[in-house]
Amino acid sequence: MHNPDTISYTYLLNKAWPIILANAAVPLLGLVDTAVIGNVGTVEDLGAIAFGALIFSFVYWGFGFLRMGTTGFAAQAVGAGKEQEVRAVLGRSLLLAVGLGVLLIVMQWPIRLAAFSILGGSESVESIAQDYFRLRIWGAPATLASFALMGLLIGLGRSKALLIVQLFLNGLNISLDILFAGVMKLGVTGIALGTVVAEWATVIFAGWLVIRVLKRREVPGNSFWPMDRILDRATLIKTLSANADIMIRTLLLVFSFAFFTNQSARFGDVVLAANHILLQLVSFAAFFLDGYAFVVEALTGAALGAGKRASFDLAVKRSSVLAVITAVILALSIWLLGGFAIELLTDLTEVRLVAVESLFLAASYVLCSCAAFQLDGIFIGASCTRQMRNAAFMSLSVFLAAWWLLIDGYGVTGLWWAMIIYVLARAASLLLYFGSLRNSISLEN
Repeated sequence: MHNPDTISYTYLLNKAWPIILANAAVPLLGLVDTAVIGNVGTVEDLGAIAFGALIFSFVYWGFGFLRMGTTGFAAQAVGAGKEQEVRAVLGRSLLLAVGLGVLLIVMQWPIRLAAFSILGGSESVESIAQDYFRLRIWGAPATLASFALMGLLIGLGRSKALLIVQLFLNGLNISLDILFAGVMKLGVTGIALGTVVAEWATVIFAGWLVIRVLKRREVPGNSFWPMDRILDRATLIKTLSANADIMIRTLLLVFSFAFFTNQSARFGDVVLAANHILLQLVSFAAFFLDGYAFVVEALTGAALGAGKRASFDLAVKRSSVLAVITAVILALSIWLLGGFAIELLTDLTEVRLVAVESLFLAASYVLCSCAAFQLDGIFIGASCTRQMRNAAFMSLSVFLAAWWLLIDGYGVTGLWWAMIIYVLARAASLLLYFGSLRNSISLEN
């Protein structure tokens, strides 16, 4: 467990920057897929890649609890000095990840049927996209297992190892995309094949890296995989319950952004396109704010496990100061320089004009979002998943009420203000539980 004096701003920045880079590397894969197919494929191929990537993004986002749940429980075990429990946390998460990954493969037909019934595309695009899906789904167990492994690395505070894993995945996937789709002319099939091979290679590489990390922490006389702890019924039920809470919270979050996009479409294609571009700027800002949230997950979880309120307070205070400063810089950058980014993202004059009109609102959203990011990190680290689930319901209710009150009188501006109110409500609803979380940590430490 960290001594409070070691949780300096420099320490936090050193932990955060690899996570920021790892997060920023994620969308690079989609860009490379698009670039390769855009040069060697057809318009239908591009549409199929867009459909396929969208489906897997939503499926895998829904299983993000495998990362978050692992981080919180692992960090608490580290703080409590329970090295056997660290391994048990990973073992339980891997069992769940592999089981869910196999289930996705078994259930691929109804998943594919449901996904393509929602998406609307030409017959040729859907045919190619379904071929992409059929191949890409075989990487599901590897991807979900990677979530668990990366969650452990974050819980152990090994942010640079996380960056190495992400760079390995990206580098290999890009190389295989170029080889299969570009050189071997396999088109969309080559993109899917390259991704699946990269996913399985990455889970092997990440597993090897995690084993090396755990062996350095190994306690003589203890078994490396404590199966009695891993399969403990009560702990398994607790893990499943926590993961279910996080999944519900994540689905509610996904719904809110889907609702925002759907409401944008009510104002026409130009507004829909403009808001989509602005959301890309918001997502870019999230890479930075997530960096501090991931760091605070490990620190607050360890502080809770060790029963050290001083460490908890200092981790929360200093990471939050850095998050606020970063949010201010990001918001100002979007407000003052966002016009240049919009020009790079589209050459459509109407879309540019509408997007620029809402730049201040997008910047305001980013500024207000830092509290929600930080509190998410704190509660994930503490494994307070029930509170996160309840807060998600409360904040979504506030969002929908704000939308109902503002949309008719203020149009697109009202929709954006509803989103700003929503992100503030996410923070406020978690703050309701923050006092009891802090008080649960012994005062004398």
